[in-house]
Amino acid sequence: MAAKRALIVDDSKSARLFLARILEKYEIGVDNAESAEAAIQYLASHIPDVIFMDHLMPGMDGFQAVQAIKNNPRTATIPIMMFTSEQGELYLGQARALGAVGVLPKQIKPTDVSKVLYQLHLVPERRGDGQSTFQTVNLPAEEQPLAPQAADASGLRTLAETTLREQFAELRRALVAGIDTQTDRIIAEVRSLLSEALPPPPPSAPEPVSPPHTPVQWGWIVAGAAVAMTLGSVALWWRNMSTLNTVTVELAQLRRALTERQATPPTAREPMAHAPVSVGAAAGTLPTGEPSAQAAGAAQKPPLPTEAKPMIVPVPYGAEAFGGPRLEAIRQLLYRLTKESVAGVVEIKTFAGRFCLVGNAMDGFSLAPDETPVAKCDILGNPAEDALPAAQRTPLALANLIGDVRNSSRGRLDVQASAGDAAATIAPYPQVTNDLTAGEWNRAGSANNRIEIRWH
Repeated sequence: MAAKRALIVDDSKSARLFLARILEKYEIGVDNAESAEAAIQYLASHIPDVIFMDHLMPGMDGFQAVQAIKNNPRTATIPIMMFTSEQGELYLGQARALGAVGVLPKQIKPTDVSKVLYQLHLVPERRGDGQSTFQTVNLPAEEQPLAPQAADASGLRTLAETTLREQFAELRRALVAGIDTQTDRIIAEVRSLLSEALPPPPPSAPEPVSPPHTPVQWGWIVAGAAVAMTLGSVALWWRNMSTLNTVTVELAQLRRALTERQATPPTAREPMAHAPVSVGAAAGTLPTGEPSAQAAGAAQKPPLPTEAKPMIVPVPYGAEAFGGPRLEAIRQLLYRLTKESVAGVVEIKTFAGRFCLVGNAMDGFSLAPDETPVAKCDILGNPAEDALPAAQRTPLALANLIGDVRNSSRGRLDVQASAGDAAATIAPYPQVTNDLTAGEWNRAGSANNRIEIRWH
């Protein structure tokens, strides 16, 4: 049977080494990738039998990597097991909705790995057909066993002892691997501390005659110095982290105060009270000629979105609706409502715009050049949004934010996220003619590709 190969994607070297040692005991070849981007580059020329994917990594996270792998027909059939410390039914459901077969915890046991490998048919069962059948052997009369039950008990005892030895061997290898990793790290840290703490030896001083117990005292001094320096480093790290947290909180308060001070729109915009509120309009800017003192006196908090006057957050084509600055704008709004003890329901709806696109389902679609006639567009729509399952429209970060707001407001503020009707547009699409260009059509699509936030 051809050797099986596994790809471990994790930014932690110790986690990759620990899992690789377990897999190698089952004669499974192991390849490693330190990031999701490196894993996708590896899959361009290799097809492993299984992928163990970490969740939190620099750059692209595990969920985004799973979605990219499953969207590629060449790699869509590779089983992916999330190898992470994330837990809970919500996380498991999101992982399976994206295409992962399950979640393997970082606090892993060798028996857990063996179960996963058996389920994925990457290793054969321990008991084959040859072990499940027995052949009759004709023995001389004087060698016939007197008690068949004793022979059966002896066979079962031998099988049990063999199984226990295998389990103990796996546990021992896993324990040795973990101890090796931790030992290397501790030895490196102690060597670094001792090299910095101990002064260099004098160049030509003769060795003093020391009493027999001097080496023992010197060993205690070195150990005490190492412990003291370790405690001092921990205390310094704790103080720096406390200072950093304090500065972060103060910076966030200053930014919030500055945003609230600059939030009042100019007086000339007051007649547009019934227009939808966008993120830029809600933030507002001060006129360049107005003195800062007058602006500070006239500043007030931006108006809250209402059912008749929603907040509109534009979403660029191909971008994640609840990602980056859009999620941060929603976070600030929800925390402001919670801080002001506002009660009610906040509705967050996503609306998908229709775009003039060129490409195909195999290689993907992209926006057509502005001068392209609309009649030459391969599709008028939004395939990425249309193919998105309902389970993926509320990402994990937004679900955690909604749960935190509900707990912080003690149930006074409820948040509901859903997909809006694509037919509800705020910018009408132009009529398709021979002279209509992709740029004109996509401007309307960009205006309709949005998030609307209402409160009532």
